Amino acid sequence: MTGRVFIAAVLAALLAPALADEIPRAQRRSGYDAMSPQTRAMQDNESENPATLWVLDGEASWRKPEGEANKSCADCHGDASSMKGVAARYPRFDAARGKPVDIEQQINICRVERQKATPFAYESHELLAMTAFVARQSRGMPILPDKAAGAAKTVAEGQRLFTQRRGQLDLSCAQCHDDNWGRSLGGASIPQGQPNGYPLYRLEWQSVGSMRRRLRNCLSGMRAELWPVDAPEYVALEMYLMARAEGLRMESPAVRP
Repeated sequence: MTGRVFIAAVLAALLAPALADEIPRAQRRSGYDAMSPQTRAMQDNESENPATLWVLDGEASWRKPEGEANKSCADCHGDASSMKGVAARYPRFDAARGKPVDIEQQINICRVERQKATPFAYESHELLAMTAFVARQSRGMPILPDKAAGAAKTVAEGQRLFTQRRGQLDLSCAQCHDDNWGRSLGGASIPQGQPNGYPLYRLEWQSVGSMRRRLRNCLSGMRAELWPVDAPEYVALEMYLMARAEGLRMESPAVRP
C-alpha cells in the first residue's frame, strides 16, 4: 500500500461518521493548547520565535517612504501602536468596495492608493513581514469579528465553503476541524483550525506563511482544485473562521508544528 493510499484509507475510516457540527463555543481552543512545551516556549519568547525576523523587517518597512507619493505607513498612521486591535477585527466588509477585505489586501490598498506604490505579491517576504508587524500589535487581544450588515453574507458563504465536501477525497474542512479535532492522524493531533495565530511560523514550512497559504495546503491535501491565489473564496473562509473564533486571543505571529 502506497503512502497516499494509506493516508486516504485512514481519512476514510476516521471521517466516515462525521456530522459537521460546529464546535460549541465553550470548547473552542487555540492550536497553542495542543502544542508541545518546546513549541509553546518558542512562540512565547520573542528572541526564540523565528517569526520575529519578519516582524523586524515589517517594522523597518513601516517607517520607509515608498512609491511616487514618497510616504511611509508611519506618515499616515503614526506609531505602530495605532494598529493595536486592527488584526483582531479583520477581515472587514469594505462598503466602498462592496466586498470584504483582509489585512493583506488592506496593506496593498494603502500602498496603491496612499503611497502610489506597486502592491506586494501574495506570500512575498515583504507582505508577510508587514502583515506580521501589524498583527503583532494585537497580540493578546480578543478576536472581534465584523458584524456589520455587509459582512453577514460573506460569513455565510465562508461557512458554506467550510462545510462543503470537495476534492478526490470528498472531504470538507469541517470534517477534520469541527468533528475530529483532538484526534490523531498520522501521529499528529488534528487542530480546530483556529485563525488567531496568522501570519505564523510553521516548522513544517521553515518560514512564515499566511492563512491563505494554509488554506491552499488544505485544498491540496483534499486533492481538490486550488482557487487562484487572489480568489474571494479565501477571504470568505477567513472571515468565517474569525467569526467562529470570536473571543479567542490573538497570538500573531504564532509558531505551529
